[in-house]
Order: sequence, then C-alpha cells, then structure tokens
Amino acid sequence: MKLTIGLCYAAICQAAALALPADSLEKRATVQGFDISHYQASVNFKGAYSAGARFVIIKATEGTTYSDPKFSSHYGGATSAGLIRGGYHFARPNSGSGATQANFFLAHGGGWSGDGITLPGMLDIEYNPSGATCYGLSQSAMVSWIRDFVNTYHSRTTRYPLIYSTNDWWTTCTGNSAAFHTTCPLVLARYSSSGPGTIPGGWGYQTIWQNADSYTYGGDSDIFNGALSNLKKLATG
Repeated sequence: MKLTIGLCYAAICQAAALALPADSLEKRATVQGFDISHYQASVNFKGAYSAGARFVIIKATEGTTYSDPKFSSHYGGATSAGLIRGGYHFARPNSGSGATQANFFLAHGGGWSGDGITLPGMLDIEYNPSGATCYGLSQSAMVSWIRDFVNTYHSRTTRYPLIYSTNDWWTTCTGNSAAFHTTCPLVLARYSSSGPGTIPGGWGYQTIWQNADSYTYGGDSDIFNGALSNLKKLATG
C-alpha cells in the first residue's frame, strides 16, 4: 500500500482516541504497527513483535478479481508472531460496485471474527495508479460507491471497515465528505515526522497514521492512536 499506488464509529471513538487538541494527542500512548502486501515477499514478523509492533494490516484483494498471492502466508506469519492482524482491499471504483468489491474482499480474507486478534477489514481508497485520480467518478458518485462498500461490509460482519486515504485524495475525490466519520475508523496516510497533518472528512482524529513508506521489518510504518488496550478493543468490537 503506497500513496502513489495504492475512521471512527461511536464505540471506538470513545475507546480508541478521544477528540482532543493536537497537543494532547501528541501525549497519548501509541502502538507501532505496519502494513504489507505481496511486494514484501519476506517479512520479519517475530522481529517486528520483539521491537514493539503489535498489529499488521495485510493486502488481501484488489478490485473484483485480484487476490494477493502472499496473503495467506503473511496472515499465518503474523498470527504465529502474536500480532493483531487484518486484511485490506485496494479499491477500484471504476471496475465494479462497492458491494461487489466488499463481497469479493470478504470471500478472500477480508472477514472479521470476534477472536480478539482480528481487525475489521480496511478499505484502501486512494489515487488511481493507472488512470484518472478519481477513477472517472464525480464526488457524489464516489461517496455513493464508498457507502455501498461500507454498508455491505457492515451488514455481513456487524463491523464497519477502516477507511484508508489521504487528506488530498479525500478532499479532491469525495468533496471532503463527512459521511463516514461516525462509523468508520480513519487510517490517514501522511509521510512525515511532524504528525498526521490535516484530518479530512469530519473525523476529529486519525485512528491509525501511516507515517512512513518503509518499516524495518517490512512494509509501511503505521502508528495506532491509543494504548494497546484500545487497539484490542478495536479488534474485539
């Protein structure tokens, strides 16, 4: 998951990251994590855990036909290392409805269970790596597409998916829609050492900040905005 290729529902709002001023958020506990795909053929899951990482988000699917060939081995490796883990879906809004892609994701690793170590699935919605930035959709059509995905995922799992994006893409392609800030935890990408920057879409804060496009043990670096106990609540629901 990269910026160039490629949220929070009520219970988690209270448990994971209260809407505090920026200076207060900087003092909150955080948890290191990372995200990976087939581009990382070899990942040191045990090394990451030993270094303090406690979660990983793993690419499962893309569009309506692509399943990541490394998903199963990555998922098993993460589980064996003791990491909380979950899958993500790279959206292709120009190649199938939100519902179709949510169902494909759920059928190929994107599900959720209340075992305490599985995160809700994540919708990676960002820059089109092979065409128009917004996939040829208007802002209103894009919001409708996302809603279709979100509602389908929720109806089948009882959980709302995380939404991954950037401030720029969200503002450009959804008109800075605030339609999901009360339901879907936000995973905000901004590669910086100075903080997550502007939070889009009515979210008061990010649940996870993707702060760098490299991580020592594999993939991209992610920072959970809260203590480990809060991360576990996100997993358990």
